[in-house]
Amino acid sequence: VQLQASGGGEVQPGGSLRLSCAASAFSLDHYGIGWFRQAPGKEREAISCIANSNPTTYYADSAKGRFTISSDNADNTVYLQMSSLKPEDTAVYYCAADLFGCTYWKRTYRGPIDSKYWGQGTLVTVSS
Repeated sequence: VQLQASGGGEVQPGGSLRLSCAASAFSLDHYGIGWFRQAPGKEREAISCIANSNPTTYYADSAKGRFTISSDNADNTVYLQMSSLKPEDTAVYYCAADLFGCTYWKRTYRGPIDSKYWGQGTLVTVSS
């Protein structure tokens, strides 16, 4: 399992970014793929997940209406389109592969225990 996260950067409040999570050595068909974020001094937060089986998506309340998760199975990549960004969205964003799809995803979910299911983080900074 290999995951490569990218797309972070600095953006002004109200702006948009699209994060990518490219998977290799496994197929998206068999895993849920999701995004977490962790801001300095705060606990890791489950943001969004997508899977082929129900529940097919999950969005944290903080992401609903602003973030959209999608997958491109041809490219084996999951995207997180983030719009109307706020300073409180500033964090390192991580993608992870979940054997259980999005079944256990909720605000306090910490994600897979095994580090091999995690990609490296990508920093998102929302600042004027």
